Amino acid sequence: MIEITFPDGNKKIFNKKVSIIDVAREISPSLAKQAIAGKVDNTLFDLSVVIGQNCHLRIITKDDPEGLEIIRHSCAHLIGHAVKQLYPSAKMAIGPVIENGFFYDIEFEENLSEFDLKNIESKVNTLVKQNYDVVREVVDPQKALDVFKKRNEDYKIEIVKGIPSGETIALYHHQEYVDMCRGPHVPNTKFLRHFKLMKIAGAYWRGDAKNKMLQRIYGTAWTTKQDLDDYLFQIEEAEKRDHRKLGKTLELFHYQDSAPGMAFWHPNGTVLWTTVESYLRTVYKKSSFSEVRCPLMLDKSLWEKSGHWEHYREHMFLTASENREYAIKPMNCPGHVQIFNSKLRSYRDLPLRLGEFGSCHRNEPSGALHGLFRLRNFTQDDGHIFCTEGQVQKEVFEFTKQLQKVYEDFGFSKIIYKLSTRPEKRVGDDKTWDKSEKALKNALNDSGVEWETLEGEGAFYGPKIEYSLKDSLSRVWQCGTIQIDFNMPKQLGAEYVTENNQRNTPVMLHRAIVGSLERFIGILIENYAGALPLWLAPVQVGIASISQEQTEYVNKLASILASKGFRVDEDLRNEKISYKIREFSLRKIPYVLAVGKSEQISESVSVRKRGSKALTTMAFNELFEVLERDLDSKK
Repeated sequence: MIEITFPDGNKKIFNKKVSIIDVAREISPSLAKQAIAGKVDNTLFDLSVVIGQNCHLRIITKDDPEGLEIIRHSCAHLIGHAVKQLYPSAKMAIGPVIENGFFYDIEFEENLSEFDLKNIESKVNTLVKQNYDVVREVVDPQKALDVFKKRNEDYKIEIVKGIPSGETIALYHHQEYVDMCRGPHVPNTKFLRHFKLMKIAGAYWRGDAKNKMLQRIYGTAWTTKQDLDDYLFQIEEAEKRDHRKLGKTLELFHYQDSAPGMAFWHPNGTVLWTTVESYLRTVYKKSSFSEVRCPLMLDKSLWEKSGHWEHYREHMFLTASENREYAIKPMNCPGHVQIFNSKLRSYRDLPLRLGEFGSCHRNEPSGALHGLFRLRNFTQDDGHIFCTEGQVQKEVFEFTKQLQKVYEDFGFSKIIYKLSTRPEKRVGDDKTWDKSEKALKNALNDSGVEWETLEGEGAFYGPKIEYSLKDSLSRVWQCGTIQIDFNMPKQLGAEYVTENNQRNTPVMLHRAIVGSLERFIGILIENYAGALPLWLAPVQVGIASISQEQTEYVNKLASILASKGFRVDEDLRNEKISYKIREFSLRKIPYVLAVGKSEQISESVSVRKRGSKALTTMAFNELFEVLERDLDSKK
């Protein structure tokens, strides 16, 4: 007798062992048609797996989050089937699921082209329409080895040889094609209709540059055609908004081989940079942060004390001088502790809030670099709060409210909050962790937000909250963080004098609102597709003359606007006014003023707001009011 309990609490009794698909048929024939896997006591299995003991069971359909992942993994195997039919000599490596899709690394005799990718996609479509069953076979490593030797699959052979002899291996049969995987996979290719092969890239076997370069085929798969179309539209939009392209078009920044992973900021980009930095500087002041500056390079001994030398050295740029070793700082925290330690602190000095726009350098692999999103040199809005345990909750609450206002001002209204709790390996006792986690939870609750817990995802030295924003394409970007640190203050000898005249180690809170300024600016550019709101726009107003006769009037208008703090550009060239307006529009300038004879006589301007084709005539004072309202709204 086997008792199976379902998510709604209902139970069914079976007199003998039963497969998951048969259980689904017992519940409902329609459910059995939609089923792609089963979750037995929290572990996913193929529908063909037989249940032999009492358990909890949930039938997984394509509409479940787990179902989508299974569909994507199965699509990777389907690529394998298609590739082996088109290129029999190809050797299959690995094909895992990734965010929004999957890939398969394959060794081909020749480099694939876009034409080849389309051929593979066409073959996959043909196989999908055959609606064939995917058959699971469990074998021992020796049997798997025999199968893949017969098929000349060198990479599969290498993987199998790494599996202990007592283990079992699941082989998945797609007609004549055989692959291996932990599974589960869909029972039939009818579930794999909504897919798209995206691109081809290079990838070293096992990620090691010493190994052979394979060709990686990327794909995406979804449960409905609408979901697939929506995703492809989002990808298309993201490509249009790519900050690397817009950075060049709008003359914000550029990159070159002589400085890999570092940006050259042009005048327009520097205006945007300083605007963001100046705004954050006002946030520092409002929240009683003292801005500091620390050396870019610190002696090896300090990095040894902080633990970075042991755990982070491979990501640090190192140098030497006069028989001393130094590292260019990859982060700002050890320097801030030195400022705290520069004199004896009292409990009356706490909380002490230090902030820095700190330039950091990290030796990232060249393959990981990605525009402003992943650099070797970047600037953090890095703050550290030295406080007592009793002050943590209030500091975290105040920081959360402050972060919400900052994100709102930059145009981000959707924030995701995640609390990461104690990992298995950690410093500090359970009592300290209990108090710290409770302080973070209470601060989030007091902020009135919904949040989720990531159990065991905290750092070894303390729990943290991550703040992620959603952009206009609903992409999620983790930017803000506040992290409790029990370890570094102790490692670097930070102490304060308590009310009882005792020496105690302060709690250290690492906090960042936007994180890397460069990355955040990249997010802003893509969020607004380069059409930044007035307060952020490098050039806020463009003034174009209709003829040379308005030169003096244009200069006068530009001078008045500049005196009121607006960033202005003039176009006095002997060109058609439509051409000048179009050029300003391509530069995504928020307001374009057209000035001709009639405007000059009436001391007015014809105004075209970005996104509108109409020109509105208004008096100069009226224009100021419009601009001021726009600035104040930050929209």
